[in-house]
Amino acid sequence: MKVVADHRRARFDYEIRETVEAGLILSGQEVKACRAGQVNLAGAYVTFLQGNPILKKMKISPYKFASGLDDYDPERDRPLLLKQHERKKLQNAVEEKGVTVIPLEVRAGKYIKVLLGLGRGRKKFDKRQKIKERETGRRLREGREI
Repeated sequence: MKVVADHRRARFDYEIRETVEAGLILSGQEVKACRAGQVNLAGAYVTFLQGNPILKKMKISPYKFASGLDDYDPERDRPLLLKQHERKKLQNAVEEKGVTVIPLEVRAGKYIKVLLGLGRGRKKFDKRQKIKERETGRRLREGREI
């Protein structure tokens, strides 16, 4: 499957504990726009409405060759397709304080899938530590002194 959108900032802001792949319910022109890479995951998150997972704030731009898009909302709420045990596991984890479900990437193949990450927000000092580790690793690979 081809990755059409990646939420790189989420991996920096959150400590991802576990990932789950979920399907999306989309309209036809949204599927074509996803395959064309017109997806933005910045600020997107998952909530549970009456036990059903809903992806909020994911922006899919209108497909330029589609007609009749007068009332199209690019940031509409999109239901997710998960197995029952995955849905319960995510919902129980979200009830824990500080844990959230974040979309990490959108993949397109025969179906459009979203990789969801179960994560806990990082504190500012954790982010600084991660930057320091990354810089140290980069210097070691380049052969420079620390």
